[in-house]
Amino acid sequence: MIRILIADDHAIVRGGLKQILATTADIAVTAEAGQGSEVIEKLRSCDFDLLLLDMTMPGISGVDLIRRVRAEQPALPVLVLSIHNEAQVASRALRAGATGYVTKDSDPDVLLAAIRKLADGGRFIDPKLVDAMVFEKHSGDVPPHEVLSDREFQVLQMLAAGRSINDIADTCALSAKTISTHKMRLMQKLGLTNNAEVIRYAIRHGLISE
Repeated sequence: MIRILIADDHAIVRGGLKQILATTADIAVTAEAGQGSEVIEKLRSCDFDLLLLDMTMPGISGVDLIRRVRAEQPALPVLVLSIHNEAQVASRALRAGATGYVTKDSDPDVLLAAIRKLADGGRFIDPKLVDAMVFEKHSGDVPPHEVLSDREFQVLQMLAAGRSINDIADTCALSAKTISTHKMRLMQKLGLTNNAEVIRYAIRHGLISE
């Protein structure tokens, strides 16, 4: 039996995933988490065979959370289930330590195949993203946001989702001044001058999660 921890801040999503996984005989959801800190707590208190992780949750999330999980549970397979269908987002997750990546608009059979492959020691990338991820590495047309640091990339996504500097600072456990510095640097790197341009950039590149 593959014991799974589902981590997603939307109860409806968690419920839907549990319904899908309940149709199998070899996969069981043994715990849920709605925010990053819960993920760490559950991993410390219970044994799991796989973490099914959303990229965007309250508190610590995204690549920061993946790195925390990897540091504490080096052998635990981490399957990211994300609304982001952009190759650069998937690449960042995998570089941070995720062992698989599936988009939320994938067929349930793809999700089940990914879970079983990771639980068996393999890796899995959503078939819809494979070509983009392979060919982007050989293309000179690399998106400008590839030069951003992981923190700058995270701030870009949050700004584009309409979140304030103070809200982002609280989520990242950093000062508003530090977040403002990240914002200034990412706007300089991307050649953007205001929030409206940040939002348009994020929409154009498929970086907004909500």
